[in-house]
Amino acid sequence: MAVRAVRGAVQLERDEAGHMDEQVGALLSAVLERNGLSADDLISIWFTATPDLHSDFPAAAARKLGIVDVPLICAQELDVEGAMPRVVRLLAHVETDRPRSAVAHVYLGAAAALRKDIAQ
Repeated sequence: MAVRAVRGAVQLERDEAGHMDEQVGALLSAVLERNGLSADDLISIWFTATPDLHSDFPAAAARKLGIVDVPLICAQELDVEGAMPRVVRLLAHVETDRPRSAVAHVYLGAAAALRKDIAQ
């Protein structure tokens, strides 16, 4: 079993805790589904949020999905002029038999523009 990293991102329409829960939950669920993973396959998840998001912690959405025994951490994304606003990114470390080339990185909605080269 190999350790792989899976990336993803979603742009929120507004900075509201309920909306963040919904969108981050959808992102995390898509990452798991598209990679054939379960919560037991997760090692850890890093979340970042752009500086304009402060209504809640993105990791709270993972906890609400039942991911309660996986280390999670949140950090603030760099405040780069001209960067896409209201974006939550994740980097999940997982155990999987998939080769690196078969890992599906998930960029939902407008966030797909961030990484057209790897967005599924």
